[in-house]
Amino acid sequence: MKYPSSAATLAVLFLLASPLAQAAVRDVTMYKNQGCLCCDKWAQHLEKNGFRVKSVALDDVTPVKEKNHVPVALRSCHTAQIGGYVFEGHVPADLVSRVLKEKPKLAGLAAPGMPQSAPGMDLPGNHPYAVIAFTADGKTRVYAQR
Repeated sequence: MKYPSSAATLAVLFLLASPLAQAAVRDVTMYKNQGCLCCDKWAQHLEKNGFRVKSVALDDVTPVKEKNHVPVALRSCHTAQIGGYVFEGHVPADLVSRVLKEKPKLAGLAAPGMPQSAPGMDLPGNHPYAVIAFTADGKTRVYAQR
């Protein structure tokens, strides 16, 4: 009986593991304050874009933000962990996907405050806002304008 080569076996394992690894990256843990409805709407936005969201309601989300190095000036109503990155507030799903694909050297992205046109807020009109990239040591830069 002839067995496949090691290279062939590794190639098959890689192909089988890749969808599993990609699926794990699409898993989201969102920490939010009790009763925050806009956070739930943001979670729905992510789910419509192929993510699976686990929502954790807390009395105080501040310790999660501090643990994840979210600069005070960038904080919003919820903090999400996805694929080793932190997403603070109403960051659009396409930007989340872009970070997960490109894997930049960042701690995460933030949509500071509660931008009126951001996913989950969805207030009428066009209200431009910036999505800010941040590092664990507190450096920030504009990642995208919306």
